[in-house]
Amino acid sequence: MKKVVITGIGAVTAIGNTAEEYWNALAAGKCGMRTITRIPLDDHDTTVAAEVDESFEAEASKYWKKRQLNAATTTTRMGMASAGEAVADCGIDTESYDLSRVGVIYGVIDNSYEDYELEKPLNITLKKMPNELPALVSIKYGFGGPAFNLSTACASSAYALALGKQFIENGTCDMVVCGGVSNTVTHLVISGFNQLLAMSVNPDPDTAARPFTKNRDGFIMGEGGGTVIIESEESAKARGAKIYCELAGASMCSEAHNLTAPKTDGTGMARSMRMALENAGMSPDDIDYINAHGTSTGLNDLYETMAIKEVFGSRAADIPVSSVKASIGHTLAAGGALEAIACIKAMETGTVPPTIHYDEPDPELDLNYVPNKAQQHTVNAAISNSFGFGGHNATLVFRKY
Repeated sequence: MKKVVITGIGAVTAIGNTAEEYWNALAAGKCGMRTITRIPLDDHDTTVAAEVDESFEAEASKYWKKRQLNAATTTTRMGMASAGEAVADCGIDTESYDLSRVGVIYGVIDNSYEDYELEKPLNITLKKMPNELPALVSIKYGFGGPAFNLSTACASSAYALALGKQFIENGTCDMVVCGGVSNTVTHLVISGFNQLLAMSVNPDPDTAARPFTKNRDGFIMGEGGGTVIIESEESAKARGAKIYCELAGASMCSEAHNLTAPKTDGTGMARSMRMALENAGMSPDDIDYINAHGTSTGLNDLYETMAIKEVFGSRAADIPVSSVKASIGHTLAAGGALEAIACIKAMETGTVPPTIHYDEPDPELDLNYVPNKAQQHTVNAAISNSFGFGGHNATLVFRKY
């Protein structure tokens, strides 16, 4: 089986417009949430989000021409900025590399062509194309392998990485550009999740999202884009690429249970983690950090904790478990890629990012959730969970190279 490694990363988040800015702010416990400015708040119960401000456009402009950016929504431009950074970071020589063997897969739930985007009714057809981002990345760099988007809710970009890994292992590609985007501070999205009682209605940005705490009342929406370049070990070594780590294992599975609620007691979540560890040829004893899905909802945090205890047994209490959603919000389709970057940097730096806003503990939830401040740990292997509406579960396993 071919070994799959990570050679490039790029990120746009509410706390940083590059992967390095994002990681430094994350490790420092910075909060990207604020009172929503992107849309009027009349008739909305939720008034807080982790919005990305316009400064990210300068990053996008480093890699893309103005006409390309003008043909895309804000959502897509966030993905374009992260893609440009990641491709530059991986150091590919597009003149000598066999570009027909480079794939592009992005998790895209929608392009958010609504609200303020409608004020500029240009390139409407292009802006509404959910496949515009992978198409633009493929066209810009000449990547001629499979290029497409997929939508599995909050697990979308984790699915992208899992599928990309399979493409490399089965010989379809030597490299795959994987990622996801989210720009979901719109009237329809905010009102829709409020109807499902899934989002926090706490108006205080500093306490609105409190994963694993007693008084948590839902997640807070986050915007952003994340890109991770994965590549066969053979390809990376042949071109002398910097290797961050190995993407050792991945799982994709359906709970086949409910559109919005996880399977009782976290049995579906536990299955996802076990499948990923099996795919990696690793045991629960090998894992040093768990990047939790950690949405700050009542059922997710309880069931994910139960699932971790079921999979890791007596070691569960010793493994740091944190949710970066308290810092960058729930970035939906971008979450898997952005949280993968958190795992990659945790291994590189020996720093585990905190779960901020952790105040009163929930007596039912008793793991080490890395409360409020980063912790120093040697991380030789980490897992990241992504559990989406519809029962779309994915777990990624990263290992030091």
